[in-house]
Amino acid sequence: MVEYKGRITCSTGGIYTVITDTPTPAGQEFGCRARGVFRYIKETPVVGDIVMVGFERENDPTCAVITSILERKNRLIRPPVANIDYIFVTLAAASPEPDTNMADKLISIAEFNTITPVIIINKSELDPGRASELEQIYRLAGYDVFRTSCRTGEGIDALRRIIDSALPGHSAAFAGASGVGKSTLMNLLFPGLGLETSDVSAKIQRGRHTTRRVTLYPVLRPGRPSGFIADTPGFSLLDFERFDYFSKEDLPLTFREFGELLGRCRYTKCSHTKEEGCAIIAAVREGKISPSRHQNYVELYEILKNKRPWD
Repeated sequence: MVEYKGRITCSTGGIYTVITDTPTPAGQEFGCRARGVFRYIKETPVVGDIVMVGFERENDPTCAVITSILERKNRLIRPPVANIDYIFVTLAAASPEPDTNMADKLISIAEFNTITPVIIINKSELDPGRASELEQIYRLAGYDVFRTSCRTGEGIDALRRIIDSALPGHSAAFAGASGVGKSTLMNLLFPGLGLETSDVSAKIQRGRHTTRRVTLYPVLRPGRPSGFIADTPGFSLLDFERFDYFSKEDLPLTFREFGELLGRCRYTKCSHTKEEGCAIIAAVREGKISPSRHQNYVELYEILKNKRPWD
């Protein structure tokens, strides 16, 4: 059986769309089923998986099957997506009110899964002051931050340049609460996607989820390896209590700004939440760590400390 290597870009009703990259010809798209053996080993292919595809009847694309899943760099639980290299964590300066708690959950999950976070403060024209505050918080934490406005064009070219340099040969996802303008932003950055967009409800200050499933979109640049960009539903429903992302012991390692301070506390088992002699708390008082980042850390710690391995 001749097999092709490719990447799953979409999954609907048990049919997986795979775009091939090797062997020649690359760029072919097949609708595939997963072989029955995956049910036996309790494995499910997900969008982003790099897979091998074969044909139950020679050269018959209607009989394409996924024969194996290659080793994953990472696999997120919700939404189900694999092999992501970058995540563009998107907040709005206003409408809806920026949710730094959810953003910090996203960043922690990304750090734990060796995904590079990039922070986008969108709708900056609605509240320039708040946009500046958010930018300062995440720059202080050590992240690349972009202030953008789909209305005025602020920051779009700078963000496009970083994406063009980072994306070839890699996969990236845009994520954030509904209504922050992810799809509108992606339509500006990647003309031709035609993603559905929606307005924010004036009553509840939330947007409707226009993205209903994970889809990877191939991004082709002349003379460069193709990259993939994902619009991802589900990130606004993150729940550390229901999903076993990692333990409370891992949590400090996912806050980048804590790095050099870990191990410098008075107590070896310091939780960095309230102890005297905590180097992290001292850094917050000194203005080296944002109070909002530490507050969100404490809230996540309280959730994770009540989890048990059997939950």
